[in-house]
Amino acid sequence: MRAVIALLLLLVAMPVRAQGIAIVVPFPPGGLADVMARLVGEQLRERLGQPVVIDNRPGAGGIVGARLVAQAPPDGSVLLLGNTNLAVNPSLYRSLPYETLTAFAPIIQAVAVPNFILVHAGTPYRSLAEFVAAARARPGALNYSSAGNGTFPHLAFVLFMLKAGIEVTHVPYNGAAPALQALLAQQVEALSNDPPTALPHMRSGALRALGITSNERLPQAPEVPTLAEQGLPGFAAVGWQGFLAPGGTPAPVIARLHAAIQAAMTAPAMREKLEPQGVRIVAGSTADFAAFLRADIDRWREAVRASGASVE
Repeated sequence: MRAVIALLLLLVAMPVRAQGIAIVVPFPPGGLADVMARLVGEQLRERLGQPVVIDNRPGAGGIVGARLVAQAPPDGSVLLLGNTNLAVNPSLYRSLPYETLTAFAPIIQAVAVPNFILVHAGTPYRSLAEFVAAARARPGALNYSSAGNGTFPHLAFVLFMLKAGIEVTHVPYNGAAPALQALLAQQVEALSNDPPTALPHMRSGALRALGITSNERLPQAPEVPTLAEQGLPGFAAVGWQGFLAPGGTPAPVIARLHAAIQAAMTAPAMREKLEPQGVRIVAGSTADFAAFLRADIDRWREAVRASGASVE
């Protein structure tokens, strides 16, 4: 296994040193993380004058790609586009090949991505209160789908159930697409999903959003109230994506990368691409991101414990 890891690191590091910067995306091409990495990569090429390579390394809930970055040289040549999984995995997995808070040096939280609580438009539930009442009347009788055990949509729904005091049966699928299809086919009653995926189906009339998991309404769907507005005060479950370097990367390198990525994230081209999809650009300070990551690891511990999800 060590020999395999060493070979993978060599494959990543060699082209980086020759070409510039590699952004490791621990998910397959085509998703929001991949799209954002490529948009930022284009901006970094212009702002830093260095080639940028996007390296998709999916697997094990983001651990495959994260491990490569954790073991890469701490010189700013290899970056990780991490997301909520990075905060969830310390509670979900019995062991990890790295210590999250020391293996990575936070650079910047790029975006925040809430979820909608969705039902099929053909169901009788027209408000969160109606759904909660039905779930309380028949504990465990209603079902919700997710992209898999321990994923952010799964755990966001778990937090919703904990706060509302209801029991809804979890039906995990192998990915977000089949979980969404299950709701569209009315094989389940509910789903927690992100705005880029949900908004087209909401606008077509196929799905109905009962609430949003952020602490404020989404400008792209202002008619959808927050869960906090609907009798669940203080509720917030928001996913995120951000850039990190290997632990031990010098502060001046982090500062240079932060300035470049912050400028990229706040560029008009980035806002025009992301904001219509319901993605909120954060682009705050490095210190803010570091504090947020520590708090998020603690935040998801309760949801993982309540979900019963665990991975060897």
